[in-house]
Formats: sequence, structure tokens, C-alpha cells
Amino acid sequence: MSECTTCGNILDHNPTGEEQILCKINNEGGLQEGFDILPVLKEESYLKAFPEERKARAFLEFCADGDVGAILDLVKSGDDEDFRNNGDGEGATKSIDVLRYQDPLSSLDSCLHVAIRNGQEDVAWLLLLLASSLEPHRFPSDVTQAAKTLGAVRESQMGKVDIRVLENEEHLTAEELARKLGGRWEAWIERQILTPVFDGILPVVF
Repeated sequence: MSECTTCGNILDHNPTGEEQILCKINNEGGLQEGFDILPVLKEESYLKAFPEERKARAFLEFCADGDVGAILDLVKSGDDEDFRNNGDGEGATKSIDVLRYQDPLSSLDSCLHVAIRNGQEDVAWLLLLLASSLEPHRFPSDVTQAAKTLGAVRESQMGKVDIRVLENEEHLTAEELARKLGGRWEAWIERQILTPVFDGILPVVF
């Protein structure tokens, strides 16, 4: 064990060997005991060093929670003033493509990885609409209709990375992660919805 330099609490380890700081949290949800606050501290420390990534990290949270409205609002906001980086003191900004951002604090997962891990099918469809080259006719009619109602606009993907090709730290694409998880994603795998396209050619699946 070792001691947290911030609060003095003892760093313990969970059954998988990962460090954790267990504490009591009392907020609007009531008293919660055994809350591991270490991930929160790590994220806040990271964002102090890289404030330009705050918007991208908020985007990943929306994907995990299935908040389609918040996802679209954030994408439409562009380079929102609230998320701009002026960390060098001279007002410099760094633009980050939130749709293709990969989380350095969570195995380099992309937004599509996050949606799949959390079972968010509606979010996965929206992300494919916004950041993949999946052919229009392969989207369910209710998905395209909902996208129109919400004002989702599919821009040209020419020259952009198809999010289906992004690999996380474990070298898994979103499709490979979905295959590993199974369940609701089995139909997606069978239909090759998540299969990355390389130079317009689908890889052959045996």
C-alpha cells in the first residue's frame, strides 16, 4: 500500500490488482460508502494538464449514458468557448475531433467502443451516421427518421477516418469488441455493420 499525496488516504488494491482510494461520498444521491475516487482524481489531474480535451471527455460520457440529444448538441457546437484551451496563457486553442477522440485514461477507447461497452445501440447508430462510411441504405428507417427529426447532419466522410477502423489499447476495433461482448451485438456482427472498410473493400469474413 502507499499514500495518496493529495488527501493522505491509503491507496489500496482491488481484486484485479488496480489501485483504488475508497471513501464516503455524501451528495444529492445520499451517502455512498466504498466509492473509489481515484479515477475522478486522475481525470481532474489530466484535464488540468490538457484542458483542451474536456469537451471530448464530456462527449464520451454522453456516449456511455446514451444521451443522444447531448451528443448532437455537442457536435453541433463546434469549437465551443466553454471548452476552449488557453492553457499557455496566450489564448491558443487546439481543435479536437470529438468523434474520433480516443480516451487515454480508458484503454484508448473511441466513442464507438464506449457505446458498445455500455450497450448503447441508438448511440452506435448515430456515431456511424456521423463518422463512418456505412452506406445509407444499411441504416434502419427508424434510425434515419429519428436522425432527421433531431437535426443530425451527415457530412462528407471523404478524407476522414472511419471510426470503425480505430483500435484501442488492446488492438481491438469496435467490431472486435462487439464480437467479444456478444449479446445484442451479435446481429450487428452478422450483418457486418461494424466491419471497417479499407479502400472501399469489405474484408472477407470466414
